[in-house]
Amino acid sequence: MSTAQSGTKRAAPPGDAAAGGGRRHLGLALVVIAAAQLMVVLDATIVNVALPHIQRALGFTGSGLEWVVTAYAVTFGGLLLLGGRSGDLLGRRRIFITGLLVFSAASLTGGFANSQEWLLIARAAQGVGGAMIAPTALALIMTTFPEGPPRNRAMGVYAAMSGGGAAVGLVAGGLLTSYLSWRWVFFVNVPIGILVAVMSRYVLSESPRRTGRFDLPGAITGTAGVALFVYGLSNAVTDQAGVSHWGDTKVVTSLAAAVVLLVTFGLIEWRSRHALLPLRVIADRNRGGAYLMMLFLATAMFGIFFFLTIFVQEVLGFSALKSGVAFLPFAGTIVVMSGIVSQLIARVGARVFMTVGPAVTTVGMYWFSHISENTTYVNGLIGPMLVTAAGLGMIFVPLSLVALSRVRGEDSGVASSLLNTGQQVGGAIGLAALGTVTWSAVSNNIKHQAAQAAAAAHAAGKQLPAPKPGASPPAAVFDHALAVGISRGFLVAAGIALLALVIATAMIRVRREDLSGAPTQVELPADDEPASQVGAQEREYVAVGRGFAEPNGSASQDDFAARGSSAAPNGSTGPNGFAAPNGFAGPNGSAGLDGQSGAEEPVSP
Repeated sequence: MSTAQSGTKRAAPPGDAAAGGGRRHLGLALVVIAAAQLMVVLDATIVNVALPHIQRALGFTGSGLEWVVTAYAVTFGGLLLLGGRSGDLLGRRRIFITGLLVFSAASLTGGFANSQEWLLIARAAQGVGGAMIAPTALALIMTTFPEGPPRNRAMGVYAAMSGGGAAVGLVAGGLLTSYLSWRWVFFVNVPIGILVAVMSRYVLSESPRRTGRFDLPGAITGTAGVALFVYGLSNAVTDQAGVSHWGDTKVVTSLAAAVVLLVTFGLIEWRSRHALLPLRVIADRNRGGAYLMMLFLATAMFGIFFFLTIFVQEVLGFSALKSGVAFLPFAGTIVVMSGIVSQLIARVGARVFMTVGPAVTTVGMYWFSHISENTTYVNGLIGPMLVTAAGLGMIFVPLSLVALSRVRGEDSGVASSLLNTGQQVGGAIGLAALGTVTWSAVSNNIKHQAAQAAAAAHAAGKQLPAPKPGASPPAAVFDHALAVGISRGFLVAAGIALLALVIATAMIRVRREDLSGAPTQVELPADDEPASQVGAQEREYVAVGRGFAEPNGSASQDDFAARGSSAAPNGSTGPNGFAAPNGFAGPNGSAGLDGQSGAEEPVSP
């Protein structure tokens, strides 16, 4: 008869965790990995602060400027799973170094950009490099540092880079843009990336390669589908003449092609034996709900920094440095709130925070929608900023834990990286959609103000001179129109955040016990069963508190899920971690419940 047993003995570390000279270079290895993560995280916020300067230098339109952010997000999010898979098949150190060199070369190219197309191609290439760096960086922590205190400390430093790096990027972007040039927000990556790549060859050990295949059709159709969808949305914006472009051939064609490609992607993943996205991963109700929530929240919140950066610099007249400092309370509130939630979630449960968080975020974004050209930082921005950040800070930790709960061992890498993918893809779609709403409202308002001025002049017996084609409207007119457009965008964003609340209420049914770290009961073979079967059972480990098993102690499909004693929040934090679109990860985010990682227990007869 089979019996159910559980133990508390910790599993042995992976064989390659401290092999060779790894022990001698753990400190340098951590510096290398943390520097790479910091560089990728910095890029999200450091570029945002420089956006108005980039717009003036290269002549971007409002909707065109969005692509400076979107080009990076689309390629990063679309290729993240492929980047992790590449590390598994070709060697993680090799892909890590290649990603660093691609990111550095793209940064150098972007810094020298003298046209819009040049810069956007460079940003897309940065996304490719980031998609190679993000999953392999975390996987290298798992394979370089032995489980226990060394790995826990490494994960703590890694999480700090995700959280603190975003705040550093805000200030660094302001300093570089104010005192040097917007080009230096790209140039700064070059020496860091090259130095880290060179050091990586000497302090990081290469991982063993695995057999398998790349799902290139899935990666191509998925990324291209998202890119075309974003392109179609961003080109549908109403122009300054008040003409809507939803019926334009390029818009209709792009959106139709996007639908075809995304449906094709779904069919490929359904039939492929080497799918990047096994559909069983999103079939679980709680996990699927968590991914949908991240998608909708990213759609709503990616516009916060984009439009507020433009508002505080163009309307309030803030310098790049002052605008960077102005957003620090947002970053700090998310960090503090995430830390509080990580300590309470074991006692309160995830569902409470996953419902209250979106509600608070919705209130904050609705408050933002009352913005006007007369708004000041103190009376109209800091309040909704803190409320929105508090709501987001409540969400990220439970969202990450639920997304990784009860995942099969071979799927844990995919499950962990999907949060990042959803964040980047949702952000790209959201920025395009909210940008279309915002810039359409701006154009319509400028036209409305011009009509009002003409009517008033006609009533006074005067006639206004006809505006010159392509001429910019007066500053007062544009400031009012920009405030109206951003207000409309935040109103739509509040509605999208409300949808995340609806999803949490309808789909999330996770219990406190599911994330409490209770031992998992496993059926063991009877005493009279063959020894070979018993041996197979002995090699299976159950990750307590996470609910996924990893046979033979090996890593999952993409091997950037947490193993041993330190569990990562998402498995793959990427440039933005599991945090807001600009990289504000919470403290203790690298740990399990109550800041502690889930232990593993070996199953023995």
